[in-house]
Formats: sequence, C-alpha cells, structure tokens
Amino acid sequence: MIDFKQVREYSNLELFAKQMVEGFITGLHKSPYHGFSVEFAEHRLYNPGETTRHIDWKVYAKTDRLYSKRYEEETNLRCMILLDRSSSMYYPVENNGKFLFSCFAAAALAYLLHKQRDAVGLCTFSEQIEHMTPVKSTSAHLYQIYSQLNEFLQTPTKQKKTAIAQVIHQIAQKIHKRSLVILFSDMMDNTAERQEEVFSALQHLKHEKHEVILFHVFDKKTELEFDFSERPYLFIDIETGQQEKIQPNAVRESYMEQIQQRYKNIKLRCAQYKIDFVEVDCASNVDKVLLPFLIKRSKLY
Repeated sequence: MIDFKQVREYSNLELFAKQMVEGFITGLHKSPYHGFSVEFAEHRLYNPGETTRHIDWKVYAKTDRLYSKRYEEETNLRCMILLDRSSSMYYPVENNGKFLFSCFAAAALAYLLHKQRDAVGLCTFSEQIEHMTPVKSTSAHLYQIYSQLNEFLQTPTKQKKTAIAQVIHQIAQKIHKRSLVILFSDMMDNTAERQEEVFSALQHLKHEKHEVILFHVFDKKTELEFDFSERPYLFIDIETGQQEKIQPNAVRESYMEQIQQRYKNIKLRCAQYKIDFVEVDCASNVDKVLLPFLIKRSKLY
C-alpha cells in the first residue's frame, strides 16, 4: 500500500508513479494504451513470421486467408495532459484535495506513457493557458513534468477563475492530430450556457480526431452531498472571493437538486460525444481510481 501522505510530504511524485504503474503492468502483462492513436486504413496479406496481433480474424473466417490490418500512422501515442489550475481545484483548502489528486494521477499516467515509449506533454490553465510543455518521450522531459507538478502543488492559485472552453479551443489547434487528450477538471463553470460552451470545445477536439478522457474531480462529501453540520457557515467562493453566510439545511435540498443535475448532464454529454468519462472523489486513493480505469481500457484493445 502506498503511503500517500509520505509521498506528498517528500514531493516524490516519481516514486508514487513508479510504484503504482509497475504494479499495474506486472499484474496485467499488457499495455492498455498500445495502438491508441492509430487508425485502420486497409488490409494486406499476412507474411509468415510477423506478429499475429494485427491479424483480422473476422476476415479469415470469411475468406480462409490471413490478412493483417495496416494503419495510417504507426507512430507511438502522443498525449497531452490538461490540468485545471483555477482556484476551485485547490479545494478543500486544508489539503488542496482536487488538485492534489489530479497531480498524482497525472504523474502516474505520464510515467505509464513514458514506459511504453509514448510521448507526453503537460498543459496547465485557468482563464488562459499558463504553462505548456512540448510533447516528448525522453526521461529528462518526464522529470521536468514531475518538477513542474511538484511546484504547482506548493503554490496554490488565489482567486483565479476558469475558462475551460476557451483553453480547449486553443489546445485543439496547437497539438498534433490524433493525440490522446486527458483533462483533469472540476468543471466549475457556473451557468448552463458556459457548460454548453465547454462541450462545444470538447467536440472541437473530437472533430480534430483527438481521443478525449475527462477526469471529473470533486469532493463528494461537501460538493456533491453537501454534508455540513447544522450551524451557520460563511461560504467563500474561492475563485471570486464572494462571501455568503448560510445555514446548510436552508439550502441543502435546492443545492443538491441542482448539483446532481449538473453532474448528470456532464456524464450524459460525455457519453453522447464518446468522451471517456471518469468520476473522481478526490478523497479516494489515486490507485483505487486509476487501476480499474486502466484495466477497463486494456480490455478495449
């Protein structure tokens, strides 16, 4: 079992990522992302001695001849990890829970991609793109990503809003075609109109032939279940500084109805646009979320 608190204390994202990924690969004996970015083009006759992995067995059943699938692009996967650094991602403030989870998950995925000789880059954003690395597969580049994630963990943002839609449109134009885009965000755009803008931007990524995975990160106890004791609280909007003194039981029913509808809509729209959607309670252990997800992905290829 990984000591999450100790890893955070020593800021050793590399140690955490290595332990989690090595354990996963040892158990699975198979890369969950191999061939993720390639697209089928045509068949060709199978040559004896080649790997049988690309043989089209359905064609063999019909023709009694062995054909292999040929792909348009035989290069390794290119992945860009998008990390929301708006102030709401540093909630709960006592442990910066949503951003903390996202950093460790991003580190583990970056290590997995690197180990498979795939290229990975990191982009952080709030109202605009704040930091964007190239997409590379070298060890030096991976260590640079770890260093940057450690730095972001130590420097919470203050009163920074998010503009996910605007940023995603920019990313869609900047990155290589047929990339894997992994987004970590709490999706805290406050109006239905803004939500529609976000999904329009995600559609832009799909139109550019990118594969998209959304890790929707939230604090289940307080943000989804509104689990507060019955006494007055001063609620402060982390992104704007706006303050409201509220008795939880006076707004709980209305709040939960609206927030659950919002989360349901996000999940539904992801299904419509064929975006792989992962719900994340930031209080969960990273390995408990990532491992089932990776095993699920591995069964698709």
